Amino acid sequence: MADVFVSYSRRDKARVAPLVSAIAARGWSVWWDPEIIPGQEFDRQIDAELKIAAAVLVVWTPHSVDSRWVRGEARDAADRGILVPVRFESVPLPIDVRAIHTIELDDAAVAAGGPQLDEMLRALDGRISRQQGRQPEPAKSVPLPGAPGVASTRVAICVLPFTGMDGEPGQQSLGDGITEDIITELSRWRFLAVRSRSASFRHRGDAVDVKAVARDLNVRFIVEGSVRRMGERIRITAQLIDAETGDHVWAEKFDRESADISSMQDQVVRTIVSTLVGRVQVSHAERARRNPANLAAYEYVLKGNALRWDDPGGAEEAKRLFEKAIEIDPGYGIPHALLAAIRYGQWRDDPGDSDALLVEAHALARRAVELDENDSTCFSMLAQVCLLRRSFDMALQHMRRAIEINPNNQWNTADMGVVLVYLGQPEEALVWFRRAKEIDPYFDQPWYWRSIGQALMGLHRDEEALAMFEHLSASHYRVAALVACCHARLGNLGRARASASACVAMKPDFSTRHFMAKEPFKNPADAAHLAESLLLAGLPV
Repeated sequence: MADVFVSYSRRDKARVAPLVSAIAARGWSVWWDPEIIPGQEFDRQIDAELKIAAAVLVVWTPHSVDSRWVRGEARDAADRGILVPVRFESVPLPIDVRAIHTIELDDAAVAAGGPQLDEMLRALDGRISRQQGRQPEPAKSVPLPGAPGVASTRVAICVLPFTGMDGEPGQQSLGDGITEDIITELSRWRFLAVRSRSASFRHRGDAVDVKAVARDLNVRFIVEGSVRRMGERIRITAQLIDAETGDHVWAEKFDRESADISSMQDQVVRTIVSTLVGRVQVSHAERARRNPANLAAYEYVLKGNALRWDDPGGAEEAKRLFEKAIEIDPGYGIPHALLAAIRYGQWRDDPGDSDALLVEAHALARRAVELDENDSTCFSMLAQVCLLRRSFDMALQHMRRAIEINPNNQWNTADMGVVLVYLGQPEEALVWFRRAKEIDPYFDQPWYWRSIGQALMGLHRDEEALAMFEHLSASHYRVAALVACCHARLGNLGRARASASACVAMKPDFSTRHFMAKEPFKNPADAAHLAESLLLAGLPV
């Protein structure tokens, strides 16, 4: 077996050769496939060499980042814990490997044998030593940093090749494309450890033994599906299986016209991915509730995220759980972001004029982004805090970055709608709210319906806004206040007074001045309209 498998683009052969020479000079054997004879079973030989290598060096360049083979080999090596990635020209990395520490190289430093090359060799020695059961050579510098919290916070999942049910090559090609797209899009979710295409496709054609696949790939969840043509329509099925129990967590079928396959594939993949993510989170949270001892940081996050934050008791318990997650794993960004959301929610409900809670929320959200600059939720929470601080440009900038990182995250998509409501763009906000529901038909958060209602109120469509508020429990003073506003504007003063009384009963210290001080409208006219509505409904000044 070769000690080191080198994954690279053939167009970079001259650039990679000095790295191979440096590795060989350490006495390690190297496989970098320049000697393959045309006509050999190329894929099979690469797969065999990749399986037996003690370490995999992936060389990222402007050429290799576009190679599906290099990307697949990188993910396979990452799954096995033997990946050492290096990068030339600071090329943007594929999204599914950004969490892994990558060594920066340049041609001059490699030629000079500088510290960057030494760092690469030390990393390779660590991987090879672990495989050989020996201690690596002592390093003269600090150990390579790993991705914070990855091992303890990620849920392992694989996507098996979607089967073409009628045996037609075209259907199998579509099934493979859907499978690859789901793998790519799931990889955008930082809490998931998604097995590579090369790992999953080893099980093509197998009569699936869920537990055997789970053992082979070391995963908790398995996705499988099929593609079938029915006249002018195509049916795609997908199901999510919990490998620990063998239970089907979720299953769905999608019937689409086959005329525009590309558009249909994108839409179905987006829906499947967002729904899968939600079902994985729910299933994992349920397991955490059943087994409260020795929870990992991620499971504390799940438990906290499943609570009702608009209830003071729920918010306080969520705060405790997120703080516990941070205590267990201080380098984990998400609990910092969610704790920021709890704190700014408490700031909005606080009857005083202090901004201490908002300042704390801002510090937590900024820390979340520092810890994980590739997590969309961290940027989304920072955007919400900036909005409340009335840093409108920064709010929109961070929100756009969240969408850029993960355009299939229904929470972030709806969060963009929230930002736009306060920026005075309610029509565009409604577009984003609709998009969130298209991404995940199961998306049903209370704040989502409340925010749609507020967008409609901004458009003076109060009857429609009331219909949105009907999705909500009337047990929160904020909802009661908004319902009172709508009735007042519609001339239903009796109903307006009843809702206003319910609001004050839930929050005796309610005042229009205090409420409006924490409604971050950019346009003064929007703020004035809401304030007038509150007073018209009979709420205290």
